[in-house]
Amino acid sequence: MRRFALLVWFFCCVAGSARADEVLKVGSKRFTESYILGEILTQTAAPVARSEHRQGLGNTAIVLSALRSGAIDVYPEYLGTIDLEILKNTQPTSLEAMREQLRPLGLGVGVPLGFSNGYALATRGDAGFKTLSELARQPGLTLGLSHEFIGRGDGWPGLAARYGLPQTPRGIDHGIAYEALQQKQVDVIDIYSTDAKIRQYGLRVLDDDRRYFPRYDAVLLYRLDLPQRSPRAWRALQGLEGRITTDAMIAMNAQAELEGQPFTRIAHDWLAGGSAQPGMQRDGLLQKTFGNGFAQLARQHLLLVLTAVLLGCVAGVPLGVLAALAPRLRQPVLAVAGMLQTVPSLALLAILIPLLGRIGMVPALVALCAYALLPIVRNTCTGLLQVPVGLRNAALALGLTRRQALLKVELPLAAPVILAGVKTAAVMSVGTATIAAFIGAGGFGERITTGLALNDNDMLLAGAIPAALLALLTQAGFELAERVIARRRLQ
Repeated sequence: MRRFALLVWFFCCVAGSARADEVLKVGSKRFTESYILGEILTQTAAPVARSEHRQGLGNTAIVLSALRSGAIDVYPEYLGTIDLEILKNTQPTSLEAMREQLRPLGLGVGVPLGFSNGYALATRGDAGFKTLSELARQPGLTLGLSHEFIGRGDGWPGLAARYGLPQTPRGIDHGIAYEALQQKQVDVIDIYSTDAKIRQYGLRVLDDDRRYFPRYDAVLLYRLDLPQRSPRAWRALQGLEGRITTDAMIAMNAQAELEGQPFTRIAHDWLAGGSAQPGMQRDGLLQKTFGNGFAQLARQHLLLVLTAVLLGCVAGVPLGVLAALAPRLRQPVLAVAGMLQTVPSLALLAILIPLLGRIGMVPALVALCAYALLPIVRNTCTGLLQVPVGLRNAALALGLTRRQALLKVELPLAAPVILAGVKTAAVMSVGTATIAAFIGAGGFGERITTGLALNDNDMLLAGAIPAALLALLTQAGFELAERVIARRRLQ
């Protein structure tokens, strides 16, 4: 009885400690304004609660899955997106109606931030038309629209139906759309009404003369248990209601996109003074590469790669042995491993989030492990099949069992080929791990996604160069290991 009481007391202490150490997890999508708003939420709650920003989680579907699974607690969203994209309402509804529809999902909406950021289409300032109705009479124009806008219920499908637009749009990342428009690679792009580059490039925003787009007031979409679970953090977030004006949001977007300022600094400056502070020096490539948490990103990337390759070996080597020893299973095993290799990485990550009920490291590792399987399985099978039959028979003739012959003769002889497969898997995983940043798993991909959102080539290189160097070091390390193994075999 005494031991049971001590056990209960221990678990109560652990549970209490877990509650005390609970973290407010803020999410954001992969575009400039969402990054900035996510930082503002994180820094607002920081004085009263532990908080972290899981930034750049991709499109609405991914970040919503993260919210519903509990991987994040709150993120900035827009009423039009909630109404038409999340709740699938065909017509705009009231805020109270949205709350009633979100409640069964365990979600709530509130804290209007004070500005609206709606969708619109824009073209170059010298274009000879001003409205979306006139665009319908320009079938030869090239439309470059973001992938999310093309697929959204309140995006291209409904817009094309409302105006009878005959064009077939090209998918293009929002971060590079402005440059593509300026270089006349496309003629029309989708924009957010608070984008700073509208003024920079002198664009003409096409008038929505048939009133297709709803209002996109910025609000917080959150888990319903958040106010009770973290009351102080929630009160701090409520203090943001109505504080961010449209001009302030445009200025903060300009700081990020035009001046290259970090999101954390922009949010800090706004919270400190109530408005964005202009004119700070832009960081160079070296600062962006080795500053801003380089050690943490490198550690996250290495952890992803090492764990994924280790799990790939644990699963892939036995599967390769099975394929080599069982001819009937050889083709099915290799086919399954090859099929996993062909699934697009972003699609696989999007599928894994609802299946696993979380974002971050776990789905990223599952995806990376799946991609690492094919070279490990194939090389293990090939290495074992290349072992001379005479050596195998000689081992059996000397009295070794089939298992002993496999472990002591065949696998050691096949080791160089197996190691080559592991090397291929490791080098591939270094590159593929950058995609994991889209679901909050960290690594050098965070800088790549940020660079895409800002169209910042230096930031892209700050993520791509370390990843490439890590791939080269990984290959060099495996080649050194292969030489050591070969030298020991000769001895």
